[in-house]
Amino acid sequence: MTVSAQDDVARFAALLRELKGRTDRSYGSLARRLGMNTSTLHRYCAGEAVPVDFAPVERFAALCGASGEERLELHRRWLRAVAARRRPRPAATAGAAASGPGGEDAPARERASGGAPGAADGVDGPAAERATAGEPFAGCGSSDGDVVSGPLDEAARGRPWYRRRERVAVALAAAGALLATVGSLSALPGDDRRPSAGGGPSAAPGASVTTGPATPRARASSPAPSGSAAPGESPAPTGTPRRSSAPATGPAAGPAAGPAAPADSAPAGPPLAWTADSQVWAYGCGHDYVVAKPPGQVPPPPAPQDAGTWAATQSAVHGGETIVELSVQGTSDTAVVLTALRVRVVGRTAPAPGNAYAMDQGCGGALTPRHFAVDLDKDRPLARAVAGNDAGTPIPAVRLPYRVSAADPEVLRVTARTGTCDCRWYLELDWSSRGRTGTVRVDDRGRPFRTSGIEGLPRYTYDTSARRWAPQAG
Repeated sequence: MTVSAQDDVARFAALLRELKGRTDRSYGSLARRLGMNTSTLHRYCAGEAVPVDFAPVERFAALCGASGEERLELHRRWLRAVAARRRPRPAATAGAAASGPGGEDAPARERASGGAPGAADGVDGPAAERATAGEPFAGCGSSDGDVVSGPLDEAARGRPWYRRRERVAVALAAAGALLATVGSLSALPGDDRRPSAGGGPSAAPGASVTTGPATPRARASSPAPSGSAAPGESPAPTGTPRRSSAPATGPAAGPAAGPAAPADSAPAGPPLAWTADSQVWAYGCGHDYVVAKPPGQVPPPPAPQDAGTWAATQSAVHGGETIVELSVQGTSDTAVVLTALRVRVVGRTAPAPGNAYAMDQGCGGALTPRHFAVDLDKDRPLARAVAGNDAGTPIPAVRLPYRVSAADPEVLRVTARTGTCDCRWYLELDWSSRGRTGTVRVDDRGRPFRTSGIEGLPRYTYDTSARRWAPQAG
């Protein structure tokens, strides 16, 4: 490997070590979170190996709390490191190494070449060809997905030159086949592989806006019937998948990508599924509801798992704060990149009349989950990533873009607050996968989420001894 290639790998490993140093986790702890061997992660950080796929590097950066600029820089260094591992040594360098300085080792070189003519000068003859054939090259990865390169061993140097050239050709062909297979299975942001034709059935209106190239290509996964939704679910009025476990998919009319691949279909909807729960209480015990009823007509506070039913029967509105837990995952092993999370306010009125009823008598916890904070009182509210805390240990905030798949889901927690309005709002989640992009609307089963301010409203807490609602003291 040349000096420049070693520098590229070293710079990539140095950035990995810098990110790892920001955490208090060991190599073993990070490796378990990443789903790889501890020795593999250590070799990456030591510059002894380079992963053929950027996905584990991206997950490593997320665990270490890397910023968007640092992720881009890490991706650039990874590309240079991979290219450096695959870059063959120039033939001129190999010939110079074989000939050596001066003529001190000419007898040894002649003995190694069997006394063939031209072996002494390192330019012509079998000796020069053997030197060229023995140079390192980027080959197949190890069982952990490494890219390993190095010179041939001494036993290989003793074989006839034409046999070593055949071994090199076979190894290069195997490496090319493996890299082509890995490249066809992996899907990363900016991937230029093209999915199925855009001429297939389009997504349901309002569910997502997708774009993709027109070249048809077969997919490896089996499609669902055209226009069908997941079992047990009815189509959303707006065409948006609501709390669904799998979006609708449909076959495409395009031909297969090759004669060996079966005719398959293009996805009709987004390649991800999501569920949204807006009846989440802070720390699992604290929440306020606005109910337009006197205390005598309001039943006792429910258990947190029954909050949705209780709120529906009382026509209750979230008071001051709404916490939405958004669970997102891909519908296949193909990676889906979540690129942006936006807030859309569709209505603002004066705070809802009534009384504020507290579901707790004061609670707290040592764990503060990481979340996206939204101030609904702003003219243009934004979803701002906020780090969490676990008994003094920081929990890095979720930074978009973020990668999910069927085997790697993610829960996004959104906390929206207001003090001056009765706000109706929903979320928009942008995604990208295999050259396609789109947006899904996240709402409360087809309706906007609703949050109303409670400033100035009478607030009641439940007296468990008297079994009645009582005005909050102070």
